[in-house]
Amino acid sequence: QVQLVESGGGLVQPGGSLRLSCAASGSSKTMPVMGWYRQAPGKQRELVAGITSGYETRYAEFAQGRFTISRDNAKNTVYLQMNSLKPEDTAVYFCYADPLFQAWLLEDYTYWGQGTQVTVSS
Repeated sequence: QVQLVESGGGLVQPGGSLRLSCAASGSSKTMPVMGWYRQAPGKQRELVAGITSGYETRYAEFAQGRFTISRDNAKNTVYLQMNSLKPEDTAVYFCYADPLFQAWLLEDYTYWGQGTQVTVSS
């Protein structure tokens, strides 16, 4: 069974940085699609960024230029480097993964992590 475990969340001041990590375990195959969503209080879950095993990426408009998604295929791990953080970035960040590349096109993912809290405040 595949499990996704996120880490790296925490409290940071506006303008600061955090790096989130998500490791997929329980599978001997590289996940073709991995990425991050987030959900702020009272709001719907929204895409932050995604990346394929071939390193194609996509970003939400709010993340473009501030966040960078990357991955280590050997470790089956995806990262999210978040710079210039703003209070509105406060949310629970969820890692996702899918064993089929078609999920990249369908935007429908099989595996989800438990989420890691990111809080941006002075």
